[in-house]
Amino acid sequence: MNVNAAIAAVAALAGLCTGVIAMLAFRWSEREQAKPTRSSLHTDAVLPPGVDTVLSVLRSSAVVLDEADSVVKASSAAYALGLVRGGKLAVEPMLAMARDTRRDGEIRQIELDLPRRGTGRGGDALAVSARVAPLGSRLVLLLVEDLTEARRIEAVRRDFVANVSHELKTPVGALSLLSEAVMDASDDPEAVTRFAGRMQVEATRLTSLVQELIDLSRVQNDDPLEDAEPVRVDELVAEAIDRCRHQAGTKQITMATGGTADLHVWGNRGQLAAALGNLVENAVNYSPARTRVGIAARRIPATGGDLIEIAVTDQGIGISEKDRERIFERFYRVDPARSRQTGGTGLGLAIVKHVAASHGGEVTVWSAEGQGSTFTLRLPEAGAARDRDRSRSQARESSESSESYDTGADLDGEDHDRPYETFTNEPLSAPEVLP
Repeated sequence: MNVNAAIAAVAALAGLCTGVIAMLAFRWSEREQAKPTRSSLHTDAVLPPGVDTVLSVLRSSAVVLDEADSVVKASSAAYALGLVRGGKLAVEPMLAMARDTRRDGEIRQIELDLPRRGTGRGGDALAVSARVAPLGSRLVLLLVEDLTEARRIEAVRRDFVANVSHELKTPVGALSLLSEAVMDASDDPEAVTRFAGRMQVEATRLTSLVQELIDLSRVQNDDPLEDAEPVRVDELVAEAIDRCRHQAGTKQITMATGGTADLHVWGNRGQLAAALGNLVENAVNYSPARTRVGIAARRIPATGGDLIEIAVTDQGIGISEKDRERIFERFYRVDPARSRQTGGTGLGLAIVKHVAASHGGEVTVWSAEGQGSTFTLRLPEAGAARDRDRSRSQARESSESSESYDTGADLDGEDHDRPYETFTNEPLSAPEVLP
């Protein structure tokens, strides 16, 4: 009997402890739920009706301050920009502007450059626009817009317009001067002929610049996969060689082709032909006389489908490491003097970069000064790219409603300093040689 009483007493004590623990856990849970979150440091009751809902849908970073400069409400974007720290507004100019607005009720706006969170470097500054307005009788609302990307786009646009203006001004000015010279030399047939020839050169340069500007605008704005089709790489190579046949023949440059035959890529034929043609034309223009330019293609395995690599290799002057980082920029030229001689506009490689990106590929460069350069264009193979394109089209419609690369030397799997050793004494496979 005493044993049963002892067991009952232990059970009662255990039940009492369980109840106490459960009650403490419930109270602790209530306190945790009542704690302020990142988006609400104080109770929402202090905000005027509807303000909380409006702030939650704004794209701007929003911060609401009370009369003690404490943060009543802050959006997650405000924390991400580093505007709020420890329940206080961390940007002193914004805080001073908020105090002035609280004092006189006047709406104020300011633009600032803020260091990115976690860095103190000026190059990482964020450009923001802050606007402060009174919210009721006691609160102040701060709205902050991130202008960094807009500033970058504006700078790119401004540089582009400046570069275009400069590039157009040169041939137009030359044509104006030459036309005056022709008029002054009207009684000298030889001078007229000489000046007319120069005018033709400048007119050709101006035409090329305008056409490349049109091409660049087209590849940036158009979707090349809307009219995509399987394109034979052999035909693209043949067109590129034919485009540069005259220049290569004049400089006695040998054009050699090789690699894997019967490869196909998926995309816009005109854009792909223009991109490869630009690479081959650059190789010819920047190669010394009596050298070789090699063009070869191969298939390489990759995640999501095989890629087709088209490499254009020359024995030209090469590109320094400093210039390699910028050669795909619009109007950037390694040697402006040589570009004037060859008629280059500085847009060819920018067009190649945009064409490759819009087709789901990339363009890379290997180069060493005095050893030449190899530009490699990588594009999805026709079958895999077509399947992905169709899958994207079907998804959009439903939502709305390894071979070797032989260009004269076999790639045996070993590492090479140069990606494709095109120029050897061995014959190229299926070469096309210009006299």
